[in-house]
Amino acid sequence: MAAPAVSDSRAVVAVRRAVRQALDGLPTAARAAPLLVAWSGGADSTALLAAARAVAPGRVHVAVVDHGLQERSAERSAELVTSLTAQGVPAAVHSVVVEGGGGLEAAARRARYDALRAARPHPDSPVLLGHTLDDQAETVLLGLGRGSGARSLAGMVSWDPPWLRPLLSLRRADSTAACRAQGLPVWDDPHNADPRFTRVRLRHQVLPLLEDVLGGGVAEALARTATQLRDDDEALDATAHDLLGCGRDADALDAAVLGAAPAAVRRRALRAWLAEHGATGLTDLHLRAADDLVGRWRGQGAVALPQRLELVREHGRLRVRTAAWPGARRGTPE
Repeated sequence: MAAPAVSDSRAVVAVRRAVRQALDGLPTAARAAPLLVAWSGGADSTALLAAARAVAPGRVHVAVVDHGLQERSAERSAELVTSLTAQGVPAAVHSVVVEGGGGLEAAARRARYDALRAARPHPDSPVLLGHTLDDQAETVLLGLGRGSGARSLAGMVSWDPPWLRPLLSLRRADSTAACRAQGLPVWDDPHNADPRFTRVRLRHQVLPLLEDVLGGGVAEALARTATQLRDDDEALDATAHDLLGCGRDADALDAAVLGAAPAAVRRRALRAWLAEHGATGLTDLHLRAADDLVGRWRGQGAVALPQRLELVREHGRLRVRTAAWPGARRGTPE
């Protein structure tokens, strides 16, 4: 990668402005810490890296994550790092093992994020990611297709410690133009054109069709939807937090206090409280069955939760305990 060149290109200016504003908006500790840029060699992360080096010279560290999913990936990753270290930029390859449930895309994302979190040069270092408005639109569309709730449809946020996404307001075309204006080489990942991946088909088939049918502006509209839902999501979270503060009773929750709240707030409070007690990976079925112990109480038994836990209602209180038997009911209301 060549050193960033001064350019009057509007795209270069827009990317640098976005990065500068994102860094200026960080909390004090993160703003003072060295930066870690996740670089793949693609247009988005390349434009991001060039802008970060221009805006925050001497503070940029780079992580290249090798997922090991393509032929010569280790060699290509090493070449990327060598090109930067030759310019005095601290950079390293982080090889990961992609495994686990949820499909290849989800497993690769988990492995990548774990590696990036561990690669931070300082505990307060933000990790800069090259997600654009187009990625945001795809995320919202995926959530709609899967019947996800408001939290998923709210998409990605610019600052979600330690993740910083400065380019969420810019289009993928802006990143490409910024690279072209500065003469920066860009690597086109074959996976970005592989129709086996749901996001790729959304990008190349579904979104173009929607743009055509609806007369354009779909990506921007989906991104606006995410912003609006995020505002609603944050308001509901705050109300749920207040509800938990009123309803806690040692290690239990007062069902009467929860029952007086609207269902949407009550379920958020339940999800947060159950997560605190180790019940992660809750599905909508789990959560609705748990909520039935409050909103539709008729003496039903324990609700089975992930991690071999169960939720019970006893004497007007909700409690989490280790599952009493292996075949406990899996979150389905009676």
